[in-house]
Amino acid sequence: MSGWAADNHQAAFDVFRTTCADVKQPDWVALRDMAHTGPRDFFETRFCPVLIQDGGPMVFTGYFEPELRGARVRGGDYRHPIYAVPDDLVAGTPYFTRREIETEQPFAGRNLELAWLADPVDLFFLQVQGSGRIRLPDGDLMRVGFGAKNGRDYTSVGKALVKRGVFAPDQVTAATIRDWVHRNGATGRALLWENQSYVFFREVSDVPAHLGPLGAMNRSITAGRSIAVDPAFVPLGAPVWIEKAGRAPLHRLMIAQDTGSAIKGAQRADIFFGTGLAAGLAAGAINDGGRMVVLLPITVAARLTGVTP
Repeated sequence: MSGWAADNHQAAFDVFRTTCADVKQPDWVALRDMAHTGPRDFFETRFCPVLIQDGGPMVFTGYFEPELRGARVRGGDYRHPIYAVPDDLVAGTPYFTRREIETEQPFAGRNLELAWLADPVDLFFLQVQGSGRIRLPDGDLMRVGFGAKNGRDYTSVGKALVKRGVFAPDQVTAATIRDWVHRNGATGRALLWENQSYVFFREVSDVPAHLGPLGAMNRSITAGRSIAVDPAFVPLGAPVWIEKAGRAPLHRLMIAQDTGSAIKGAQRADIFFGTGLAAGLAAGAINDGGRMVVLLPITVAARLTGVTP
């Protein structure tokens, strides 16, 4: 694993410990009780690196926690609601589409509005990221995290623009999508409707501001050390060695602590870059190849591969 010796194993170890107690499988429970040796020795002696593939190419992208301008009550520029989870939503069952929610307003009068944003494109990208901070008019911060989704498939609007010939694949970033939607009025709004997936939120303002947002394991994630993966292939809580190619290569031990609607496949990962504008610009520029290798407990790796390390 290229670059392994040069990595900061202590940083990865500290992040690993934030969620290792939440992994309940017996092999992992036994392993976390051994987490008292040096970090590098711990990873090298307790785990086996396993390359998991499903025939698809490796794709690294980035995500972040946006900080947006908003208010708790509707008024003035603040006209686009962030909704809480409806009580008639059934997990895994198709619910209202994005277009139906925005045009038919099925939640009117149900008191589901957590906050209101000034920009509908901000709302769309908040849902893509899955969490965010809302800067209120009085300067206070409100934090929202993923609550549920509407049971509809995620569609990449970036890929839709490429298919239309608007952009080449290497031109698509969050910034270019945002600018195109703003410039194209009703056509831009219709583009966002192509992604029928819709995310509902919950308020998580009790998470301290110095910590990252809550990931899929309901623990704060860490910039530069947490990734979102497909749990059908990669166990949540597992250490994952990434070798990201591109203009800013990155070889680093990460911890799989999150998931995402667009993160599907064995070689697919979303790197968490942190909070705010700078993190968003960095995350939006990532669309790279490479590979990732999952570190599994030796006993798990032996059962999976049929080979005793």
